[in-house]
Amino acid sequence: MTDNGPPRTGNTEVQTLRGFLDYLRTSIIGKVEGAPEPDVRTAQVPSGTNLLGLLNHVTTVERWIFLGDHVSDWPGTFQAASEDGVDDVVERYRSVIHKVNDMLDGFTDLDAPVPGRDSPSLRWALTHMIEEIGRHAGHADILRELIDGATGR
Repeated sequence: MTDNGPPRTGNTEVQTLRGFLDYLRTSIIGKVEGAPEPDVRTAQVPSGTNLLGLLNHVTTVERWIFLGDHVSDWPGTFQAASEDGVDDVVERYRSVIHKVNDMLDGFTDLDAPVPGRDSPSLRWALTHMIEEIGRHAGHADILRELIDGATGR
């Protein structure tokens, strides 16, 4: 893995938020891609956290916050289905990213609610996703290093 510094974004608030969101998405995907089975789904810490589960979780959070999906079992989102491999979970996340970006491309009013919802504001949703993915990308950094020594963003 290479160590890529923070992104250069446009000057508007929307461009900055979207740029950092995409940067962190790419970073967490990079932590999961190429990780070996079964290590990618094996808990490396007592909490049970694993790489594939982290990516499955952020996929669910993006679907919930931006696309309005209902989630009834948040703890369950931290585990990928046993039949899903790395490529399956990565592709599912990329598909969600594409859908979310298509939705976001049509909206620039950060004070408005996320389309189809009464709240939160688009600004809050983007900021929360940056925080959510950033936190879990940090977890993924540690887990990947424990698995095979790979480091970098």
